[in-house]
Amino acid sequence: MMNQYETVFIMTPVLSDQQMKEAVEKFKGILTANGAEIINEEEWGLKTLAYPIQKKSTGFYQLLEFKGEPVALAKLETAFRRDERVIRYLTVKLEKYAAEYAAKRRNKFNKKED
Repeated sequence: MMNQYETVFIMTPVLSDQQMKEAVEKFKGILTANGAEIINEEEWGLKTLAYPIQKKSTGFYQLLEFKGEPVALAKLETAFRRDERVIRYLTVKLEKYAAEYAAKRRNKFNKKED
C-alpha cells in the first residue's frame, strides 16, 4: 500500500538558483529511485523565517507531494539530515480528506498559472 505524503523543506538562502535546483533534483531522484511517484512540486521561493535558524533569517521553501512506501520516506529524511543545504524539513502523511484537499488546491494553483 502506497501512502501519500507532502514534504516541505527549507534550504539555506546562500544557494544560487542552479544549486537550489540541483538539490531539489537530488531529493526527487532519491524518491523515484525508491519507487515513489512524485505528484506535485511547488517552488515557494525565498521567504522570511518566523525565527532565525542557524543564524539565517530567510530560506528557500520547496514543497514535494508524492506517493510512496515508508522506506522511500525514510531514505528522503536521511538525505535531508545529511545535506547541509537543508535547514528544516517537515513531512506529513496525507489521509483521505487531506489528499482530496491537496488535489483541489493543486488544481486551483495550476489554473492560476495558465
